[in-house]
Amino acid sequence: MTGYANAAASGGETGETAPASTASVTVEARSVNGRFLDLALRLPDELRGLEPALRELLTGAFRRGKIELRVATSRETDSAVPAPTSEQLNRLSHHQGNVQGWLPSARPLSVNEVLHWCKGGSTTAKLDEPALDAARRCIQGLREARAREGARLATILLERVARLRELAAQAAPLLPQVVQRQQARFLERWNEALAAVQAGAAIPAQSLHERAMAEAAAFAIRIDVAEELGRLGSHLDEIERLLKTGGELGKRLEFLIQELQREANTLGSKSAALELTNLSVEMKVAIEQMREQVQNVE
Repeated sequence: MTGYANAAASGGETGETAPASTASVTVEARSVNGRFLDLALRLPDELRGLEPALRELLTGAFRRGKIELRVATSRETDSAVPAPTSEQLNRLSHHQGNVQGWLPSARPLSVNEVLHWCKGGSTTAKLDEPALDAARRCIQGLREARAREGARLATILLERVARLRELAAQAAPLLPQVVQRQQARFLERWNEALAAVQAGAAIPAQSLHERAMAEAAAFAIRIDVAEELGRLGSHLDEIERLLKTGGELGKRLEFLIQELQREANTLGSKSAALELTNLSVEMKVAIEQMREQVQNVE
């Protein structure tokens, strides 16, 4: 299922000489349809260590779909000039002394160069906890977005179920008429074949009649699709029950859609009338629409 959510959190900077500043983290999550769970994380280097924890949160919340989680950080200060710490200045002075000891002609560092080297070097706030908090809220928002889409998909699937029930109801009254018509046509051709080979002179009429009726009954059984319609209705009942119950339905619905497709194919192959053939085609169209939607269900 598709969905989008974002969340943000902030944390204050620490450090005795650091200027007043804040750091914030923003988490975005996008989800598109997929039969399996495919995770893609985009993290800044400073939060790379959170990847296992974030993957655990995602796998615990989702079962299917291609999900991208993107984390970005930003820092704002009330002064554009960095404030070097005493430790930084001491290290720079030590390095400068070593360089000038080996290279006496080297010029000393300027103020601009010192500030450049100390830029971003002040003690910063740890963003791990804010990032995880924002990720939890973002994942919850994505779950809610996917749940809303799931409700819409359930409505669409229930409409298709109702359509299939309507088609099955149209097919049921046609079965006796189709069977009788095909039996009569079979007996007519049977008699024509016997007359062509003049089998009536060698075989008693009673035996021919009994054999004809047996063959007609066997033919009627082969073209009867009442069992297929019964199983189709049973599968539709189960799909409707699952959709109303909720939960993780994707795999079970896929299996039931396969069974619906099998029954519709059998109905079409055994059809001995144009009316049933047309109904079978319409059933296949509705089932294919359901199959496409079921691939989006978790």
